[in-house]
Amino acid sequence: MNPRLGVNENDLEIAAAIDRYAAAEIAPQAAKLDEQAQSATCHVPGLSTLGVMGMNLPERWDGPGVSPTALVLAIASIARHCAATASMIGAHYLATDSILIGADDSLRALYLPRAARGEILGAFALTEPRAGSNPADMSARAHLDGDQYHLIGVKHFISNAGEADFIVVYAKTDPQAGNRGISAFIVDKNTPGLQISQPEKLMVIRGGHAFEVALDCRVPASQRLGEEGSGFRTAMKVLDNSRLDVAATSLGIAEAALAAAVSWSRQRLIGGQPLADKQGIQWMLADMKLRLEAAWALTLQATHKRSLGEPFSMESAMAKLYASEAVGFITDRALQIHGGYGYTRDMPLERYARDARILRIYEGSSEIQRTIIARRMLAA
Repeated sequence: MNPRLGVNENDLEIAAAIDRYAAAEIAPQAAKLDEQAQSATCHVPGLSTLGVMGMNLPERWDGPGVSPTALVLAIASIARHCAATASMIGAHYLATDSILIGADDSLRALYLPRAARGEILGAFALTEPRAGSNPADMSARAHLDGDQYHLIGVKHFISNAGEADFIVVYAKTDPQAGNRGISAFIVDKNTPGLQISQPEKLMVIRGGHAFEVALDCRVPASQRLGEEGSGFRTAMKVLDNSRLDVAATSLGIAEAALAAAVSWSRQRLIGGQPLADKQGIQWMLADMKLRLEAAWALTLQATHKRSLGEPFSMESAMAKLYASEAVGFITDRALQIHGGYGYTRDMPLERYARDARILRIYEGSSEIQRTIIARRMLAA
């Protein structure tokens, strides 16, 4: 792991420890999780001993209190070995970030310490069948009835939902108020009227399960995060954080693919000469390295602003956009360098290439990131 601008020794030591663990405990199971679509939640106990399940949380709520930079490096380290595990962790962070940002201390105390210790797993339910990129289009409703809210609606592609102990659900409490009418609620897994489908049959990150969630249930008003109508603001702040997680996942996969390509180009002989001696291959590797380092620079720039407590919506959008597109380029070129061998399941290249594809879609598609960036520029 090479030191980069803005990364200190402590950050590197944390990431290196997690990388060693992931190499020993997670990597050997990565192909099996993908091949058999087994849930990456099997790694929660081990990751919890390292503090990873609460790495996004401050010490007050039993998190390790690490820097945002250490968090990004850690996710990249895990994704190098298993993107599904990184995805599962990211979905958990979406839920706990929602509580950290939007809830009061009573709810934080009830959920965050246990989530940080890996005793309970979270999920984040924002997306709907007809409301993905624009949450204002959501049709899920939450109607106050006495001291309870009646939640009705359907959420789609909700990572972790089937294995989660709680789901943070976003629904409209005032359908006429647009974004300002969205509120957030914690729904526990045993709540009557909560129905969760079988895992979706996914092309990529098969160990990071996604589900459809049907809601016709009642939750106490005390389970609402913050004031009515504050849900959209909470979700947008959570997604700023999550886009850095996606960028980090992209970087981890890209690093693994580039390392494999370099190794293969040295070993593979064509006409008695290593592929690495061919100028065409050298230029491909150079282009891959260039995009990787540019993606790291954008991601660390956004992470630095987050560390300072400054707004970083545009920076996180740029990092997520560039890194997710860069990993697509890098995995494609790495597979090309491997030739027919890269296309087989005996090597991890085809998994890297498949896993990379979803990163341009979830937590806001590439098109949405471009819209965020342009609007920020035009508003300046």
